[in-house]
Amino acid sequence: MFFRTVATSAAFLVVLAVTGAVAGPAWEPQPVTEHLQPATTSTAIGGASADAGEPGDYEVRESPVVVALAPGIEVGGLLREPVGAPDGRPGIVFVHGAGTGKAADAFTLAATALASAGITTLVPDKRLDTYTTRHRDYEAMARDYARSVAYLRDVPGVDPDRVGLYAESEGAWVSPVMMVDDPRLAFQILVSAPVVPPRQQAAYAVDNYLRNTDVPAGVFRAIPRAVGMRLPGGGFEYADFDVRPWLTEQEDPILAVYGTKDASMPFEQGARELMADAPDVTVRFYAHANHGINVETPDGLVLHPDFAADLADWVLGLPGTASAPPQVAGAQPEQLYLASAVPQPHWYGDGDWLVGVVVTAGGLLVVGPLLLGGAALAGRAARRRPGRPGARLAAGLRGPLTGLGAGAAATTVGLVAYLAAVARLALDYEKDALVVQGGWIGVRLLGIATVVAAALLVNRLRDLRGRLVTAVAADTPGRLSVHETPRGGAVVVRTGFWLTVLGAAALLVTLAYWGVYQLGI
Repeated sequence: MFFRTVATSAAFLVVLAVTGAVAGPAWEPQPVTEHLQPATTSTAIGGASADAGEPGDYEVRESPVVVALAPGIEVGGLLREPVGAPDGRPGIVFVHGAGTGKAADAFTLAATALASAGITTLVPDKRLDTYTTRHRDYEAMARDYARSVAYLRDVPGVDPDRVGLYAESEGAWVSPVMMVDDPRLAFQILVSAPVVPPRQQAAYAVDNYLRNTDVPAGVFRAIPRAVGMRLPGGGFEYADFDVRPWLTEQEDPILAVYGTKDASMPFEQGARELMADAPDVTVRFYAHANHGINVETPDGLVLHPDFAADLADWVLGLPGTASAPPQVAGAQPEQLYLASAVPQPHWYGDGDWLVGVVVTAGGLLVVGPLLLGGAALAGRAARRRPGRPGARLAAGLRGPLTGLGAGAAATTVGLVAYLAAVARLALDYEKDALVVQGGWIGVRLLGIATVVAAALLVNRLRDLRGRLVTAVAADTPGRLSVHETPRGGAVVVRTGFWLTVLGAAALLVTLAYWGVYQLGI
């Protein structure tokens, strides 16, 4: 019996491993083989005017403003002006990334520092009534931010022809559209710009976060299968938005800045594509800086000490600083892999189908045992009624069937919990070998135990020659004998059995798809 169980379990594991391998794409990101070489470690802007303002030269007056976007629709904002600065000064409108929305919480340090150098800055609130996780229209967002540009151009002391944009992260998919729609805009500063489409950037970020967390190699298979599918509930059309056609149409100068500690952005790739698409691009890499060009200090996160001064020099020195050397400078970037197109899953490419399979399987694992439980209760009652047999599962089936159903459900729950725990660690840049390595081993061992239960069930069915149901009743109280199986009861038992098996099988295939049964195939 032992060797037969081992052989059957091994056969099932191989079948599940092959199924998981062929059911969806593998994850094989292409390594970066040639790195950008900064001309100097200094991030200073060549060609900057010696008499240009520096952060701290002026006091800053901060004023709340209201920007009308459409009839009945408006957003707030914060206008920061350098007190006593000469007229004809530049202005900058800030374009939010995905993690910010309110002017009071965003760009405070950068907007204030630039204003103190002699540049008027406007941080508008992001319009949120048309912005959700599922639905984002970057061209429509560009039209909304254009209202803030128009507002800033009318601020006293601002030269309307020297107004430009500061766009961070997701905002870098919006600002190039604004530049094309409004040729009067003078420049744009792109901070942590992904350049590649959102889906590619998301897969790249997930890969990097997982590598930083030291997850087992088998977990990476989930990246294209999760990021590449159409997510449940629809939407997310913006995931494949390509900003490069807008970049190729614009002619104004770009300052692209990245932090070398930013794990979410393909910064070398983004810089290369910017330089290939636009005529005047200056690139700066800031050592130890994160996504917002902040560095860790004993007092918390602060802007990189050179960042605001470099931005002020570049903006105040235009047009002379537009193409002043060096084009690429700062810390040496080390992007490990390229962000590339995410392959479409073969199975479960539609997230609604994936959810439907899991929910249906869960329902079967509830209904099936309920039917079997009801039949068992009816059988117990029949024992007390002479001549009225009841139906039940054949001997030796209940244990492995319970192990199969409960194991499939528990492994699924364990996998979801494991991925949630890894995601939390990855986003917090933390490592925990017990959770990351031990959790994966635990999920896989639970999955193997479920397969062993399936093997025991199959082998027991062979011994019974496929007979699922037996009937036992009392001839007289306290004396049992075998009777002909009642037809209705047999149907209930068989239905409960096969519903449980079907639900467990659907979950096992789904688990194989997500990599639980990988055997190096």
